[in-house]
Amino acid sequence: MAIAEAKAIRLGHPSYVWRRGQDRRLAQIRQYVSLEGARILDVGCGLGMYVARLRQFSDEVYGVDIDEEKIAQASQTLPNLYVSPAEKLPFPDSSFDVILLNEVIEHVNDDRMAIQEAYRCLTPGGHIVIYAPNRLYPFETHGFFIGKRYFFRLLPFINYFPARIRDVFCPHARVYTARRILKLFDGLDVAIVAKTHIFPGLDNWASRGWLGRLFRDTMHALEESPLRCFGISHFIVVRKVGC
Repeated sequence: MAIAEAKAIRLGHPSYVWRRGQDRRLAQIRQYVSLEGARILDVGCGLGMYVARLRQFSDEVYGVDIDEEKIAQASQTLPNLYVSPAEKLPFPDSSFDVILLNEVIEHVNDDRMAIQEAYRCLTPGGHIVIYAPNRLYPFETHGFFIGKRYFFRLLPFINYFPARIRDVFCPHARVYTARRILKLFDGLDVAIVAKTHIFPGLDNWASRGWLGRLFRDTMHALEESPLRCFGISHFIVVRKVGC
């Protein structure tokens, strides 16, 4: 397996183009968190797409990622980007008002430590925003292994199997229940601000014509129903209470 392919499998495939799906996530974040003039950190920023968009609200937007190549590329047009693992952020305590972990904790070596670091770097009253894969979504979106061979395709229903079976095929990315995510905050003084789900942007489907747009809009309407529990990702916002 080539080094570039192995890295993409381990770290995931970042978004390269800002589309309607990203607009939906940003709008969802803004329902619960004020971004104007805030000091913001995007953990696992990749090519800096969210960093660039968040700079419309604040000049104090920072990003970290473990991938040196992506940080080098993004730094050609964006300031305040650093190579760093989520488990050891290069910032003092209480540095940020908002910390975003967008589809990140499933890839880090230690998700509990990543949350503890985000908490350390957050100001009292600040918010941690998390998007993470939902175990109830009918498809595994990170690809899968059969033996040593990797396939970058959707795998239906594997996340419904016990972890010991699921992890044989998908050992490279975690999948979460809401309870499992919130357990990462055990012992930390936080208040839950939001706990819901979001369906995929489905921008490719929508680009195929009216039928694709109808399917997209139908899926997105489910976010206002109890069926939102089957969304592709958890959306969780917590506020730091303690000093």
